[in-house]
Amino acid sequence: QVQLVESGGGLVQAGGSLRLSCAASERTFIYNNTMGWFRQAPGKERAFVAAVNWRGNIPRYADSVKGRFTISRDNAKNTVYLQMNSLKPEDTAVYYCGARSSLVVSSRAHDYDYWGQGTQVTVSS
Repeated sequence: QVQLVESGGGLVQAGGSLRLSCAASERTFIYNNTMGWFRQAPGKERAFVAAVNWRGNIPRYADSVKGRFTISRDNAKNTVYLQMNSLKPEDTAVYYCGARSSLVVSSRAHDYDYWGQGTQVTVSS
C-alpha cells in the first residue's frame, strides 16, 4: 500500500510563508498520477486547494489561493510541493496531499485514490 507523507506545516504569522512537501513511499509512484492538495478546517468539509497534472505544466488552483500558492512536483524525487505565500488566518487548516490515478486534473476530493495523514498549518493574525 502506497503511503503519502506530508511535511512542512507549522505556525506562522499572517503574511508569512510555508512550503509543504508530500513524498510517496514507493519509487516513481507519483509519475503517472495527478497530485493535489486539499485542506480541512475544523467543522468544515475537505476543500480543494491546488492540483497539478503528471508533467507539472497544468496547475489548477482554488480562487481563494490564486496568486499566493504555487503547486509543483519533482517526479525524480517522487515529491509534490505547495509553496504558500502571503498567508492569511483563514488559511488555517489541516492540509492533505492526494494522488489520483488519472492524467486528468480534478478539484473533487472523491476523485483521489490515496491520501496522506495531513499536516497542520496555523496562521496567526
